[in-house]
Amino acid sequence: MCLELGKLFAERAISESSRRRFLRTLGSAAVGGAAAASLTPSAAALPLGSSDRQETPTRTRLILLGTAGGPALLGGSRFGVSTAVVYDNRVYVVDLGVGSLQRLRHSSAVASDPLPSALTNVHGIFFTHMHSDHLADWPAMYATGPLNSIGQPRSSPITVRGPGPRGSLPRVFPSTRPEPATVNPSDPTPGITSMSAYLEQAWSADLNDRVRDNNGILPSTLFDIQDIDLADIWNIEPDGIPPRLTTPIPILTDGDVTVTATLVDHRPAAPAFAYRFDTPDGSIVVSGDTNVSANLIDLARGADYLVHEVIDPDFVEQLTSPLPPDIGEPLRQHLLEAHTTIEQVGRDVAQPAGAKNLVLTHLVPATNPTSKWEAARNGYSGNLIVGEDTMELMVTPAPDRRPR
Repeated sequence: MCLELGKLFAERAISESSRRRFLRTLGSAAVGGAAAASLTPSAAALPLGSSDRQETPTRTRLILLGTAGGPALLGGSRFGVSTAVVYDNRVYVVDLGVGSLQRLRHSSAVASDPLPSALTNVHGIFFTHMHSDHLADWPAMYATGPLNSIGQPRSSPITVRGPGPRGSLPRVFPSTRPEPATVNPSDPTPGITSMSAYLEQAWSADLNDRVRDNNGILPSTLFDIQDIDLADIWNIEPDGIPPRLTTPIPILTDGDVTVTATLVDHRPAAPAFAYRFDTPDGSIVVSGDTNVSANLIDLARGADYLVHEVIDPDFVEQLTSPLPPDIGEPLRQHLLEAHTTIEQVGRDVAQPAGAKNLVLTHLVPATNPTSKWEAARNGYSGNLIVGEDTMELMVTPAPDRRPR
């Protein structure tokens, strides 16, 4: 595709179609400003960005783009983990697991234009940590972003935030095991900024073709990529256990949308973040990968939705018990120490946080029946939602937050 054609389309200020691609809609009633019972037909007919949407209770939406956890592809219908928060015509994405770029393109967060406009409304991309199952589609988005942003002219780059360089390698476990060879010893723990610079090198043949032949722009022009600065917060040690924070970390203010973060415990991977999105309608918190985290509980207090990872300990035993002890035991310990189990997630996280709705995502394994995950409601008095790919949930403002 010639970028000159794309620039021409952009200059025409393409209007967005009202045909929505709602693949699945789910709501849950909650007192005091949580979820709407469902998306009404009139709301479904509104184009993203319509001025009418600003007067409806569905202007803040949560879209589960992908709900599968882990880099192992076990089959089933779930794509890699990715979550979108939509406020009016602004889209914010947390993590980009395998297939999430396609999920985004076919979601209601993207106008059903005939043009390649998957990123036209995206204002922010936030990465929780530097594991492949949360980053796998970032190389694809980085390389193809300029040609998938055709539509309304963009006034500013897409904000991209995520972990900075760790600075120290994680510990070797068990400690009696020989030290393995270090991958990329000159820069063994890059953060999101350094990783993206490597991507520009890796895609240099493609990018040079498009810049020289099509008058294209570089991804570094489209994306404003910055590491989250932890210089005064945490000097990361090999065990990767984060400190207790007293206040959230400010990340972004974009009009009515405020994004904050906290450090969560995904030991030994570090740093690992959870994100909170506050709009005039309510709040959505996305946990990233973590065990039961006091920092996360603080961040999620009173949230309308807590979108939280979960792991099935029975699956962990099935996975690790056939392995040799020197492989199976370290893997078992990591999976149980670095993640939150079905038994823990409602009782030990959502309940003390007072989250109105608990939405399960990053499901490990992705092939479990829904009934298995529903045990997470034990010890939790709020509303439990087992996430599905393309599920949409609405944040309805409390009466005192409704626009007048």
